Amino acid sequence: MIPFAYYSDRFLNYLVIEKNYSPLTIINYKVDLTEFGQFLITAGGKDIKDIDYFLLRKFLGVLSGKNFNKRTLSRKISTLKSFFKFMMREGEVKSNPAVSLIYPRMDKNLPKFLTEAEVMKILNVPTDSGIWSMRDKAILEMFYSTGMRVAELVTLKKENVDIISGFAKVKGKGRKERLVPLGEPAIQSLKRFLDMRTDRNQSIFINQKGGTLTDRGVRDIVERYIRKSALNLKVSPHVFRHSFATHLLNRGADLRSVQELLGHSSIATTQVYTHLTIDTLKAVYDKAHPRAS
Repeated sequence: MIPFAYYSDRFLNYLVIEKNYSPLTIINYKVDLTEFGQFLITAGGKDIKDIDYFLLRKFLGVLSGKNFNKRTLSRKISTLKSFFKFMMREGEVKSNPAVSLIYPRMDKNLPKFLTEAEVMKILNVPTDSGIWSMRDKAILEMFYSTGMRVAELVTLKKENVDIISGFAKVKGKGRKERLVPLGEPAIQSLKRFLDMRTDRNQSIFINQKGGTLTDRGVRDIVERYIRKSALNLKVSPHVFRHSFATHLLNRGADLRSVQELLGHSSIATTQVYTHLTIDTLKAVYDKAHPRAS
């Protein structure tokens, strides 16, 4: 019997070479498949051709007992569906035993976002004229100006940013590239930081040792300025992305344009941002309703 790891490695190689998936996505797939492979050992070492729907349901039952949240369970189900679809294509199984697995019903939580005033308060915290304060200012401005993800920001190279035209080329999920415009404050902050640098690192954002800034490093910077702003909020870099989208839509941007700016493959993903703040709804009501006042 061929070990399950042989098939999972083939699938992961396919995702890397043919699908060009990001390293983080590959890691998630590997974690899910390793967990399933360990389950198969406890189930008596089933051959891949003997895996059926009922065995997969038993595996999901084991996962449910580990108190995974619904989003994580959905990802693991998606991994199984994709894996067995690939195995079918490769002729290793005759049918996809995961095709009938049902995703858990997701809670409809609206994304957290900052008000425009809260964003301005955070952006105004870095005031020092030193190079690292300038870097931090540029990071905060870039997040709010572009709505990019942390992984997109830390992989930015000097060649990806055109300060004169005010555009950056971002490599998003699935290695898909998109152009995002830069606001004037972001352009000026970025220019001041780059003009102060004397190193040869081609990454836009570097740490104090001259190496490329990491995902964790960026999160630490954002958290530090949240604390300095005296806002009693738990804010991650992704909240700037939510705020970017929300503020654009509240000010009249169309959904399709926001979809392009965020790099969403489906407009359904962007529609979660169509919620409006209470203040915006009240303003529209006061302006439009004949008996509002």
